[in-house]
Amino acid sequence: RWCARTPFQLIAAEETDFFLDFYAEPGVSFYVLCPEAACGDNFHVWSESEDCLPFLQLAQDYISSCGKKTLHEILEKVFKSFRPLLGLPDVDDDAFEEYNADVEEEEPEADHQQMGVSQQ
Repeated sequence: RWCARTPFQLIAAEETDFFLDFYAEPGVSFYVLCPEAACGDNFHVWSESEDCLPFLQLAQDYISSCGKKTLHEILEKVFKSFRPLLGLPDVDDDAFEEYNADVEEEEPEADHQQMGVSQQ
């Protein structure tokens, strides 16, 4: 399902090694090593392409952070990481602008009364 809504194609899958290999034009590729079901290891993402490796840092940081991750969550982080290489806009920028549009600015309170001070 994930491939259907992204430009990536699953080009290889090894059930015995828990290995998934993905590719998208223009030459963006990565693979995911999945943890074994009985093992507590984390996912691992990597690319053989030196052009792709720096973009995987976000996903690698996410994987190494606390908590269990699902394969779908990992794939979403990888997709987000590769958006610039795929010529797609950064989704966080749009979400940030929409979020800020909904936030109302606080107006400073006017006419503060000073308590205990009498002007006579």
